[in-house]
Amino acid sequence: MENNNISWDEYFMGIASLSALRSKDPNTKVGACIVDNDNKVVSIGYNGMPTGLDESKLSWNKGEGLDSKYLYVCHAEFNAILNTRHGEALKGCRLYVTLFPCNECAKACIQTGIKEIIYLEDKYADTIGFQASRKMLELAGVKLRQYTAKELVDLVK
Repeated sequence: MENNNISWDEYFMGIASLSALRSKDPNTKVGACIVDNDNKVVSIGYNGMPTGLDESKLSWNKGEGLDSKYLYVCHAEFNAILNTRHGEALKGCRLYVTLFPCNECAKACIQTGIKEIIYLEDKYADTIGFQASRKMLELAGVKLRQYTAKELVDLVK
């Protein structure tokens, strides 16, 4: 902390981490915060079921077939993109996210013009889907940076 102030990275990753706490996922809570070039928060999101669905009829389990949460859950980055207000453009924005984006969220980031992704964890780096995600983001010229100053984030965990 400089001058008793937290850095922009600490602030925005703190918002993403706090947003993750809204998730009902019992295993992986993910939060995201999109910020413009003026350091203004454009949108936030967390992983959850689509709005308006009766969640009691869907599973949060990693199960098989229709009992798999992976068929239903909207990821934090995707929700942050969809939650953008008044059609604000995301071109040139930064995404702070607590887990490296999957390949589907990477595509959405590229399509909306997000230019930098700051992520906290990359626990699925060895899987093919996340390798494809990294490849697409690099080909699109999206700057990738792992957030390392975890002091503030540890406070909200």
